[in-house]
Amino acid sequence: MKRLGASHRARTAGWLALIAYLLTPCYSPIGAEEERDFAGQLLVATDEMRDPRFIETVIYIVKDNSEGTLGLVINRPLARGPIDDLLKGFGAEPLLSKREVIVHYGGPVSGLQGFVLHSDDLLFESSVRVKDGLAMTSDVKMLEAIASGKGPEQFLIMLGYAGWAPGQLQAEIKSNAWFVLPADKTLIFGKDADTKWRRAMDRRPTPL
Repeated sequence: MKRLGASHRARTAGWLALIAYLLTPCYSPIGAEEERDFAGQLLVATDEMRDPRFIETVIYIVKDNSEGTLGLVINRPLARGPIDDLLKGFGAEPLLSKREVIVHYGGPVSGLQGFVLHSDDLLFESSVRVKDGLAMTSDVKMLEAIASGKGPEQFLIMLGYAGWAPGQLQAEIKSNAWFVLPADKTLIFGKDADTKWRRAMDRRPTPL
């Protein structure tokens, strides 16, 4: 496996078994001032972010409900390698595929858990449809489909996720550590990870 550039700074986690992680979308109020659900939107770290795990990150929010918030970092690639090596690491049979894929750092929580964020043109029973044509799957069948050339049109493979307790993310947004943008597939699945954060920052809403 080839390690990607040092600018990403995240440690290569290796190829680990993909663990099923089912999410049931639900909606709940998050406070009198802002009654909204962030699922299906992008969370962008501002210049005021001080947590080194999240500096210059862009995160796609998969779940936001009374149990808390779960998101996947979309702009920190870890390593590139043959998808057959990935399948073997997950305990699946290699498919003699010549395809290489990139594994991304999804966040600092549960680094042994794997996720595929993808367009919803291919779904399995365990897939979680989020919003606006995007879904998340944690089944090795998705990797087999990708290896065989029958996978979704767009996808990112992640290890780990970012998580917040109920109310925690809202407090961080109010403290100006983050801002929220509508999801954009071009930004999410774009090949140049180094520019995703700056492109997201350029779209930051201007206060009235």
